[in-house]
Amino acid sequence: MELIIGIIIALVVGVTGTFLYFKHNNKRMLKKMEEEAELVKKNNLIEVKEKFIALKSEYEQQVQQRNAKLQASEVKLQQREMQLNQRQGELQRKINEIESMRENLESQFTATENRKKELEHLIRQAQEQLETISGLSTDQAKEQLIESLKEEAKTEAMSYVNDIMDEAKMTANKEAQKIIIQTIQRVATETAIENSVTVFHIESDEMKGRIIGREGRNIRALEAATGVEIIVDDTPEAIVLSAFDPVRREIARLSLHQLVADGRIHPARIEEVVNKVRKQLEDEIIEVGKRTTIDLGIHGLHPELIRLIGKMKYRSSYGQNLLQHARETANLCAIMAAELGLNPKKAKRAGLLHDIGKVPDDEPELPHAILGMKLAEKYKEKPDICNAIGAHHDEIEMETLIAPIVQVCDAISGARPGARREIVEAYIKRLKDLEEVALSYPGVVKTYAIQAGRELRVIVGADKMDDKEAELLSMDIAKRIQDEMTYPGQIKITVIRETRAVSYAK
Repeated sequence: MELIIGIIIALVVGVTGTFLYFKHNNKRMLKKMEEEAELVKKNNLIEVKEKFIALKSEYEQQVQQRNAKLQASEVKLQQREMQLNQRQGELQRKINEIESMRENLESQFTATENRKKELEHLIRQAQEQLETISGLSTDQAKEQLIESLKEEAKTEAMSYVNDIMDEAKMTANKEAQKIIIQTIQRVATETAIENSVTVFHIESDEMKGRIIGREGRNIRALEAATGVEIIVDDTPEAIVLSAFDPVRREIARLSLHQLVADGRIHPARIEEVVNKVRKQLEDEIIEVGKRTTIDLGIHGLHPELIRLIGKMKYRSSYGQNLLQHARETANLCAIMAAELGLNPKKAKRAGLLHDIGKVPDDEPELPHAILGMKLAEKYKEKPDICNAIGAHHDEIEMETLIAPIVQVCDAISGARPGARREIVEAYIKRLKDLEEVALSYPGVVKTYAIQAGRELRVIVGADKMDDKEAELLSMDIAKRIQDEMTYPGQIKITVIRETRAVSYAK
């Protein structure tokens, strides 16, 4: 029993000691934690104070900057106010000056009106005195003066016009000739002569019989299918194809070539080959048009215009191949436009298309320039291109600088040596017409067309007209020839007036 009591007492003492130990440790830990909390509190207070000081310093800087800006704005406002005051003063001074000038002008105007009335009064008095002295009214005197000055004014005006024309020629001809010569030198093309017949060569005369066929049925079928007259005569190893249309002659030539090479020649085969060749030639025409536009660097043309360009290959004008002429004109236009500071691409496009009116499918009764212009408008070409096409033979008025360039280059391409040839009868008739036009004027004694029709010399009687009338005659003849005749290039009209004194020594 005592043992148990001793154990209990020992346990109680142990527990009490442990409790006291933990209690002492807790107090010490609480004190330590309180010290740490106090330290954290102090540190936080220090950080807060530092942040407050930094924010306060930043705010003070912002306030100072705003104050500086406000001061600068105040200075600017003061300066502007001073400037406005100065301008207001200047404006007031100018207003005062204008007012004074207006008053001076009003006074001068009043004085001028008074002076004008005085002068009118003096003029009326002088006119009355002159009418009294001369016995003529003012209107009668004016009429006499006008009549007396008419002839003199006409003569002086003609002389003045001639002087201006001579001066313009002296200054402009050299530059124009320089540009034209440089342009011509930079474009060199071959001359192509088209005839109305094509000679088809065969290996032997035996083939002529097969081409003619039994009772001529093959040659009749070929002529009906192609529209070409086929002449088989005694010419050795040759057959002549005759037609005014080069396209038909080419179709007939190619068809004959295929028929002779194949050996099967009969009406059904002839029609088949001709239709096939016609389709091939149409494709070739389109290909030629495309190749031409690519060579010249012209893009965006309507397919129908490209086809018409290719068709030019089988057309000729005065013996000059039309496609060759169009290409040459296009190159000339581009070079001349570049020399003059214009758009060379537009000029080249207009030069290529200027003669498309010569190769339409229906060929209506219109001048080819007007027809070409309508075709260009139909296929959405630009207005300046259409105007250049329509005006290159003066059928319509020129509206852009490209139009005279196309006209000049067309003339250069057609009039250069070897480019064209005329039928002898038409050439002789043109020379006779030239001489007859000049002979129809009164006072003309003789006329001579020389230099292959490039110059017309007119001899007038010295007793029938004076020098001024001779000048007028040359201009009238030139205008009439230009209006009534068609000719390549230009024609020079020279009027010769001379006096001859003849005596004999015996």
